[in-house]
Amino acid sequence: MDKNTQKHLYGWLRMQSSHGRRWIGLSIVFGMGQGVLMVAQAWLLATLLHGFIIAGTLPEQQIPLFISLLAVTLGKALLAYGREVTSFKAGAAVRQTIRNLVLTRLSRLGPAYIQRRPAGSWASLLLEQIENMQEFFSRYLPQMAIAVFIPIVILVAVFPINWAAGIILLGTAPLIPLFMILVGVGAADANRRNFHSLARLSGHFLDRLKGLRTLQLFMRTQAEGKEIEEASEDFRIRTMEVLRLAFLSTAVLEFFAALSVALVAVYFGFSYIDHLNFGNYGAKVTLFTGLFVLFLAPEFYAPLRELGAHYHAKAQAIGAAEQLLEFLEAEVAEPASGDQAFTATQPIRVEARALEVLSAEGKVLVGPIDFTLAPGSRTALVGISGAGKSSLVNALLGFAPYRGELKVDGQELASLDMSQWRQRLGWLSQNPQLFHASLRDNLLLAKPDASDIELSEALKGAQAWEFAMEKGMDYPLGDQAGGLSVGQAQRLALARTLLKSTQLMILDEPTASLDRLSERAIMASLEKATVDQTLLMITHRLDQLSEMDQILVLAKGQLVEQGHYRQLSEGQGPFASLLSQRAGNSLDD
Repeated sequence: MDKNTQKHLYGWLRMQSSHGRRWIGLSIVFGMGQGVLMVAQAWLLATLLHGFIIAGTLPEQQIPLFISLLAVTLGKALLAYGREVTSFKAGAAVRQTIRNLVLTRLSRLGPAYIQRRPAGSWASLLLEQIENMQEFFSRYLPQMAIAVFIPIVILVAVFPINWAAGIILLGTAPLIPLFMILVGVGAADANRRNFHSLARLSGHFLDRLKGLRTLQLFMRTQAEGKEIEEASEDFRIRTMEVLRLAFLSTAVLEFFAALSVALVAVYFGFSYIDHLNFGNYGAKVTLFTGLFVLFLAPEFYAPLRELGAHYHAKAQAIGAAEQLLEFLEAEVAEPASGDQAFTATQPIRVEARALEVLSAEGKVLVGPIDFTLAPGSRTALVGISGAGKSSLVNALLGFAPYRGELKVDGQELASLDMSQWRQRLGWLSQNPQLFHASLRDNLLLAKPDASDIELSEALKGAQAWEFAMEKGMDYPLGDQAGGLSVGQAQRLALARTLLKSTQLMILDEPTASLDRLSERAIMASLEKATVDQTLLMITHRLDQLSEMDQILVLAKGQLVEQGHYRQLSEGQGPFASLLSQRAGNSLDD
């Protein structure tokens, strides 16, 4: 990673710190307060010991000093507690803001973009990488201000008493940040490589875990296990590289801090045996002076050592920020979303003219095409895999950018408020998402205030009533619809779709994974449920197409044919060719 990139990433991180400015400021104030009380504590201790050892003061004469020392110690403890609390809240506030930025960006880009990367990779981005910025905001940034303030306070306290000790402290202080920078030069690169390795391992492992049954059936478990082992070993090596740098930096800082304190101790040792007679403004070096300075000497380097200890947090945050900023600043075409209200209550009319559906990089996936979905009509969308059916549906759902005209009831889709538009849509995908919740909760996603009667009607319409009653409405579903068969999950998702009152229904293989009897029953229910809706259905069942008002045939992103079933089947076009090739079989999708 070049220096300009590191500077850019560091600048972005500093900019994000503004979201936790109040808590960071409080943490700095508490840290500075600790520094002031620390000087007072050293003065009280040195005064007490000098009085007992040199002046022969009795303990009862020093009660006010003992009380003051106890109050100062308690004050330091309270300030330390306040600093810990405010530091954590500072990091939490910034992390929450960054996570909201990522989630907002993901919601704008939509599922079509999200599916381009493994789920484990997104999980790593949203969880591990953002979490690894906590120490930067909660520790490193406040410590930068404290590491400047406390040494200055100590120098101000030491120089009036002994200028030689002050010069030793001042002269050795730059050694710690100097070696901190030298050791930390490669830390950002090491952390960046570590996060890349973690993202690769997360995505690889989760994908293989989800496809474990397929791997077992094709006898690929050992081979894929070896690949996971290699990814794990790569992550281990990267992690150890980061740890080596962290331990090295800590050892170097501790060494130079100890060396500097030793120089101060040596100076006072030689002063007490009259080998050094300078630094005390012509007066004799007293026990109070030596104790006071020696109490403060370790504390003089402590903020610098602590800053050095947290320096790897900066490198870690820069490494984590690279992928985050790359995602947040990526120049990709986002699905448009306007602010025009859309409150249709009748079946929707859809018109496309010179429509081109685009990828996030601006590549044309579908089009240019022209078609019309009349209000209340039933349209089938067919084509082989890769024809562009999903891309076209993503554009209708508002999840893919497009060029040309795509109007719904005369309004351009890109100008509509997407939340209002999607309230008018019913959607069932080929692989529906059911959540780790009860059967009832999964249904209520479509209509939170639905009554038990409405739930039962939707379940009956989707041929899901029997197994739903057998399991119970409070039956907990596992991850990926665990506890249900593929067909049951499909029917439950269909019931959820039917529960929602919509004006445009888009179905992607609604009868996939169902037997013929269930398929016919569901198609009859769909025909009844979509009487007052416009229907667009992606299907591979040829015997369903004769009931459709029109058929749109896609091939290589182009609308190659459209018309009624009889018209297309009796012709010599692409649809007739599909019929002849796959009569009685399914179209791939």
